[in-house]
Amino acid sequence: MYSRLKIFTGNSNPELAHEVAKIAGISLGDVEVFKFSNDNTFVKLNENVRGADIFVIQPTCEPVNDSIMELLIMIDALRRSSAQRITCVMPYFGYARSDKRDQAGVPITAKLIANLLTTAGADRVIAMDLHSDQIQGFFDIPVDHLYSMPIFSNFFQANFDLSNIVVVSPDTGGTARARALAKRLNCSLAIGDKRRTGNDGNAEILNIIGDVKGKNAILFDDIIDSGGSLTKMASVLKKNGASKVYAACCHGVLSGKAIENIENSPIEKLYITNSIQLPEEKAKCEKIQQLSIAELMALAIKKIHIEESLSTLFK
Repeated sequence: MYSRLKIFTGNSNPELAHEVAKIAGISLGDVEVFKFSNDNTFVKLNENVRGADIFVIQPTCEPVNDSIMELLIMIDALRRSSAQRITCVMPYFGYARSDKRDQAGVPITAKLIANLLTTAGADRVIAMDLHSDQIQGFFDIPVDHLYSMPIFSNFFQANFDLSNIVVVSPDTGGTARARALAKRLNCSLAIGDKRRTGNDGNAEILNIIGDVKGKNAILFDDIIDSGGSLTKMASVLKKNGASKVYAACCHGVLSGKAIENIENSPIEKLYITNSIQLPEEKAKCEKIQQLSIAELMALAIKKIHIEESLSTLFK
């Protein structure tokens, strides 16, 4: 049934790819992906892929542009080697926040990346927790959009006392995401009212909509980048009477002073997935715990390979 299924990976998150392949019960594809001394990326397939159903696991995370080029060149190599179908498995989609023209003279880079993947020869995309649902419409090929929320909800149900929990969205844009988690945990919802000021993207917290006094709050978002907004929100929640503050984000970009911001914040624990590989120096932060998406990815890959619906993965 799975004889034509092959999984390959670039250099952005090989640990996740190995875990996915192990759960799927197949060996990871043999490919060389490296840079020459002139900074050019080189890809060579070391096995036959003719007629195969290929899944390339490559989150386009730091270094973002290198990860994207690796993925594009791998797609081209697979297409020229007569792979029957090529699916890009992108647990983290770089440039996802460049999804609209919110000021004059700026591009829509997320759309450009979608075009590049299609032009390179991708037939399908698996993504997780896209920054906005509209990105699915940027592609002219099928997109399977998976969500980490069931992984987080199962974790909290198994490890937290939910009798005094409130789920908090850091801003109004993430309300639907936080509401879905609150519904699964059967708890209340609060929303942060914030606005970004200036070109540096700094956020000013204006208000908390909802009751957090005496409750344990779970800040729930899709991405934690520098951690500035999330840690500011955690401080505001404490000032508004929250007993403890936890945070959960699918994608742990953790750029700049993120680790410092988290360690100096009132956040008790930050839960992120392994959609982005956590460097060793960042993994040392005791406040951070990773939850694996490998089983979800492996199930999605196998279901797509045998043409089954993915609807059961959302239950």
